[in-house]
Amino acid sequence: MAMGDTVIIPLNRQYFHDKINNEQKKCDKSDGVLDGSMDFTKDKVNNLLSTAALYSKLDELQDWIESTDSSNNEKIRALGYLENTLQKYRIAWKAKTIEGSDFSALISSLESFIKKPDQVKNISDFISDKSYEIAKILTEVFYENVGIEDAKKKVYIKYCYLHPSEIITSIHSYIDEPFVDSLIYFACKKNPSQIYTYAQSNNTIEGQLIHRSNIGLVKTIATLSTMPNALMYFPFLDKILSDKNSLTSIQKLVGNDENTYDSVGYFKLLVKTEIEYFERLSKNNDTAFAMFGPNGLREVLKDRAIRHFITPINNLHEQANLDIRMKAIDLLSPSELYFMIVMGENDIYTSSFKHSFNRMMQRLGKTPHTDSLLLEVGFDFFKKFIKMCASYNKLDTFLNSMSFNNSQSLMKEFVSNLDKPGSLEDATDVADSYSSINNLKLKKSIADNIIENERKAIIKDNENGVIIYGLLKNIFLSEDSSNHIDLTKVTGIPSIYELDKKIIEDDSGRIIEQVFFYGDEDGKHFFPIFLNSFSTKDWRIIQNPEWVEIRSIKNNVFIFANKPLDFDANLDDTAQFHLIDYLNENNLNPSIVVHRGHSYWLPGTINRMPDDTKIMLIGSCGGYKNLNKILAFSPNANIISTKEIGAGDINRPIINYLNQSLLNGKKIIWKDMWKSLTKLFSQDPNKSIRESWESYIPPYRNLGAIFLKAYNKKTELK
Repeated sequence: MAMGDTVIIPLNRQYFHDKINNEQKKCDKSDGVLDGSMDFTKDKVNNLLSTAALYSKLDELQDWIESTDSSNNEKIRALGYLENTLQKYRIAWKAKTIEGSDFSALISSLESFIKKPDQVKNISDFISDKSYEIAKILTEVFYENVGIEDAKKKVYIKYCYLHPSEIITSIHSYIDEPFVDSLIYFACKKNPSQIYTYAQSNNTIEGQLIHRSNIGLVKTIATLSTMPNALMYFPFLDKILSDKNSLTSIQKLVGNDENTYDSVGYFKLLVKTEIEYFERLSKNNDTAFAMFGPNGLREVLKDRAIRHFITPINNLHEQANLDIRMKAIDLLSPSELYFMIVMGENDIYTSSFKHSFNRMMQRLGKTPHTDSLLLEVGFDFFKKFIKMCASYNKLDTFLNSMSFNNSQSLMKEFVSNLDKPGSLEDATDVADSYSSINNLKLKKSIADNIIENERKAIIKDNENGVIIYGLLKNIFLSEDSSNHIDLTKVTGIPSIYELDKKIIEDDSGRIIEQVFFYGDEDGKHFFPIFLNSFSTKDWRIIQNPEWVEIRSIKNNVFIFANKPLDFDANLDDTAQFHLIDYLNENNLNPSIVVHRGHSYWLPGTINRMPDDTKIMLIGSCGGYKNLNKILAFSPNANIISTKEIGAGDINRPIINYLNQSLLNGKKIIWKDMWKSLTKLFSQDPNKSIRESWESYIPPYRNLGAIFLKAYNKKTELK
């Protein structure tokens, strides 16, 4: 029985070779198929290296072991090392504790240790420069080696640096080791609040380890564990250790209870500290350890912005007297209002944003310079702030309050690095923001920057960059009809210009529409007006305790709307739930969804909308910013939304036009619809109605939604 052409395998060791060969097959099959290829990653080169290691290198190692002058027992032991290494790797890979890319490096390390026993006698020395995952397997395989105890300690230290949150829970086995203090310090840097929690129990082993430390940060945490409101000091730990802020000065703001707590002064210190920390990060790539994580600066800054300022002004959204409504932010400076706004991105109401923005601009002086404001905050969160300004139709105001050159430079930076991993949201924000800019010169400058970035991506063979910047280029250029760009053809997505009746019909030829109402004052006011808009000659209204069904006399159009029952008793929510159950039980699948309510109700509508919605009308405040969420549920939805406060007197004509088109069995052509409605609203005597209409966005101008649809389509084909 032979392996290769020259190495003879004695019968008494063939069994051990068979075990290795069996493990090779199991590793091969771990990717789903036994095909002589180890496809554990998306990297073809890495897969080739892994496959070569699994078969060629391991077969060669088996041959090498048999060719040595070692004794029978030594050869059996060496063959066992190969089998155990394969088995442990396979188990670890299935448990997702090791990467597919680690395999070839593991086998190379195994080969070095076996072939050079005189040079690498001590496993502890050998694993010093190895990754934790590889070092762990090697110490488990060579568990009889002379250096195994020291090796285990090194493996533990490697594990701790990868999983700092596990340090304090596992350190008790090593309390007498010299590396304990440095590990406690590392854990403290990564998660001070965790160490604080353990420090409070100073009668435990972990607590005693913390309190005995002489390292500055750990000592400070130990001291804080004996003070009231200690977590409120955590955002400033870097400053406390550098003596820029004393515990006493912070304590004056924190106080001992709610009566002695200075919420405004505390928030001001948070903002000042954020500016300092971000400057360190952006200029020196030096991250303050108190900046991120539980009870870190960013987390606390967001919490206090929402708790002390955004929530109070949101709660008074129906208060007509702005001095009363906005009183909570009276003492905030422009930079503090800036951070309040960006930290409250997902919580701030449309009207709260607009009034906060207006106050921020007023406090910049008679001739506000927004570029100076950005310099003051160090351009921290500037992309998010620009996106929010665009979402609420304030971007032109913000950009016009700086020189054109500065606004040009700012927007150039805004559209940079959109091809980096995790930047798809930024690219969507750029698309949304572009449609909100009215300065044609600035728009051309932005489009030129997009084209230049696409050119660079092509030169660098950056596939993702080519897709992102190429799509943005076509979307931006399509806004000018003289460029004759049909986005439907260019992007390959379903038409954004029209919608055929058959697309919104179900299998039975019915068109189902669902309208979400909410039981606040607005909902109760507009619901009767909504019902009265359906003429008895074309529609039949069927009343149910919790909803109404509105059937067309012809053309099979069914509209279901829950009644705006009292939201304080959760009755509107229950009505929606029961209506959806009824629709599901009767195989009635809405292809059209209408949201009638404030922006804070919109997440509820999105969570309950059907996953194949073809048309969605967001007649609500700030609906424009929720495009991403909607498309996650219904990728091909045609969305009508508004950048500002939704107006019932505008939503109603839009719905009437849409329903009349369905009633007449006509193809919905969005440009025709928008042209007709624009003519209607331009003649309205109410100035606020005319201005509000300009903030409504039809599907063919929803650039963020178009970009997302097109990007998903492009990447699906890759």
